[in-house]
Amino acid sequence: MPGLRHAPATLRNREPILLALQRILPPATDAAPRLLLEIASGTGEHAAFMAPRLPGWIWQPSDYDADALADIDGHARESGCDRIRPAIRLDVQAPAWPLEAADAILCCNMIHIAPWSAAEGLMAGAARLLGPGAPLVLYGPFKRHGAHTAPSNAKFDAEFLRARNPDWGVRCLDTEVQPLAERCGLALAEVMEMPANNMVVVGRRS
Repeated sequence: MPGLRHAPATLRNREPILLALQRILPPATDAAPRLLLEIASGTGEHAAFMAPRLPGWIWQPSDYDADALADIDGHARESGCDRIRPAIRLDVQAPAWPLEAADAILCCNMIHIAPWSAAEGLMAGAARLLGPGAPLVLYGPFKRHGAHTAPSNAKFDAEFLRARNPDWGVRCLDTEVQPLAERCGLALAEVMEMPANNMVVVGRRS
């Protein structure tokens, strides 16, 4: 559709993320559908690509930026998938979200391009919405044991993220993300290495 925004990184990462979700998410069917809430949907291209390939899963896209919602809905229409709901505005730092429950939550490339309070809000909200054993799936770059996993991540962190906003930055999985998740009742279940020095991190509601 002419005029819709596109995120070039989506074309590179959508296949690996989809393969991870196909393994992580529990089965769903049209007769017994499940709901996936996507946080920070951006352009909406992940929803448009993945939802048609995850049978039985209803995809709820969301974004903090109200101006992004029209693009998200436009890509959803282009996909032809009737299991993508209209995009909603969602502020992860709000004490209440516009949904009361979800069977899974997906958040790609947000917590490093946001202040730490956004990660805190994400974890608290996931704990409210998810039932026992339900997954919170994070995708993006992370430090391990206080160190970057690749020189390119260190450069990205210093020259793109922290140079633009000192409150942004690649977060350490071991000393920041995991302790925060555990305080919110989310147990770290799995870490998957992904292309381009990214990771998929799965936390499950305990």
